[in-house]
Amino acid sequence: MSQTDDSRDAERIALAEAWLAQDPDPETVAELTSIVEAVRSGDSAASAELADRFDQRLAFGTAGLRGEIAAGPNRMNRVLVAQAAAGLAVHLVEHATLGQTPSIVIGYDGRKNSAVFARDTAEIMAGAGVRAILLPRLLPTPVLAFAVRHFDVSAGVMVTASHNPPNDNGYKVYLGGDDHGSQIVAPVDAEIAAQIQRIADTALVTDLPRGVFETASETVVDEYIRQTAEVAAPPAAQPRVVYTAMHGVGWQTMASVLAAAGFEAPQLVQAQIEPDPAFPTVSFPNPEEPGAMDLSFARAREVGAELIVANDPDADRLAIAIPDPDAESGYRRLSGNEVGLVLGWQAAERAAAVAGDSGPNGALACSIVSSPGLEAIAKAYDLDFEATLTGFKWISRAPALIFGFEEALGYLVNPGTVRDKDGISAGLAFLSLAAQLKADGRTVADHLDDFVERFGCHASGQISIRVTELSRIGEVMARLRAEPPATIGGIRVERIEDLAEGFGELPPSDVLRIVLEGGGRVMVRPSGTEPKLKVYLDAVSDTGTVAERRAAASAAVAALDAGMRELVA
Repeated sequence: MSQTDDSRDAERIALAEAWLAQDPDPETVAELTSIVEAVRSGDSAASAELADRFDQRLAFGTAGLRGEIAAGPNRMNRVLVAQAAAGLAVHLVEHATLGQTPSIVIGYDGRKNSAVFARDTAEIMAGAGVRAILLPRLLPTPVLAFAVRHFDVSAGVMVTASHNPPNDNGYKVYLGGDDHGSQIVAPVDAEIAAQIQRIADTALVTDLPRGVFETASETVVDEYIRQTAEVAAPPAAQPRVVYTAMHGVGWQTMASVLAAAGFEAPQLVQAQIEPDPAFPTVSFPNPEEPGAMDLSFARAREVGAELIVANDPDADRLAIAIPDPDAESGYRRLSGNEVGLVLGWQAAERAAAVAGDSGPNGALACSIVSSPGLEAIAKAYDLDFEATLTGFKWISRAPALIFGFEEALGYLVNPGTVRDKDGISAGLAFLSLAAQLKADGRTVADHLDDFVERFGCHASGQISIRVTELSRIGEVMARLRAEPPATIGGIRVERIEDLAEGFGELPPSDVLRIVLEGGGRVMVRPSGTEPKLKVYLDAVSDTGTVAERRAAASAAVAALDAGMRELVA
């Protein structure tokens, strides 16, 4: 090892020891102490690990914080969370209306350390002069988003890593007031990040004042349940349903909402119904991941279910599966775009039903990487349409919004109640549709055929490439910009729109939109929450029978898939 390497190790050891002196968590203290001792003994792997943890800091952005639970500034832990809470508190105090006390509500899910991180946040907020309200127990993310508006507070924090791997956790920030409980957007994220960095540079966590916080009563949950149940009319029939919480916190709230709306209790995937931070039955606790819904399919076969409803661990996402005799399991999960288009059609129909003399009012919105089919619905019903950057922080801000979705299983069906994706209200909305279809002697599969017949077949696909080196994502994006393809899968490229400097009304984003001959489209972007490059494929066919439309659109997506895999390899 060179002298330079030795000196860098010594610098990192000093940083680690300073970190250890303020870390209140015995587990992360023991872990980091072990790494430091290994570095001192000349372990090169330990040196690399220490460098990874201390050469950079877990960045705070519009998605808040998210990362693996471990010691060091590039991981999620009690020191980092305390610094984040203190920095956010300074921001809230500085932006408070003169003469008013800033306020915050804090929620947490069932992941490892979620309750601890939430309590630390509440105590530090209170110590900084912020009125802090902690939700009464572990609850879904949508309840926290609702609580920001319910309590009319300045901000909200949800401790969750949603559907990330088991040892991850995260920290999502919402804003009240004129932001109506939506997640933060630029430049607020940078302002908060600067305050967090200032705290990290100038204060010890052990010296941060802590105060007494409030604990909300169950009435906030009761009110969320009451307002969410209003999404559905009394059911005209009772579909046979299987439900899974994916080892998360969705079931208790979902059960209460279903009962309040008049639905019978579904059959449960018992092995996944209680919160369990180990997520023992799935490799990744995400309904989109292969195998994640296998237990749901098995339970559905046992009971002859007509519908499977699944939430992700913090219940802000929804997955739906329906019977399919061609599927090996007997069921297939609908894509996020399929569910989004069906719910968007439902929202448009409801708007039309209450329209005045001037016709339906309101807007449908989705992210730019979600199916263009939602715009077709909006045009058919004379509704406004808005395509936003990815994330509900943008979708929820669409003017006159009545429904929004993103293809990653996120749906907003009741913007008057929650300004974020909500897997519970969306699940109820879909179940309400299934109930009406059953009463009419039809199925969800029949309804999907009706959609294709009316609006055309909007087929979609996705390529998701997980990387170990983040630099690889940048290299692929740079290559596509420097050497733009003339064709993809034999389909001619009409134009490429680079959103890096902004495009139209869209702010700058690291996204390439490739517009294809025949109405197809390819979107390429880095994931905002995981080390992945994501490619979104869309094709449309509106000629021929329903079967012919599906065949043509599916063939185009398959060709685009093969072509893009070659380009991003």
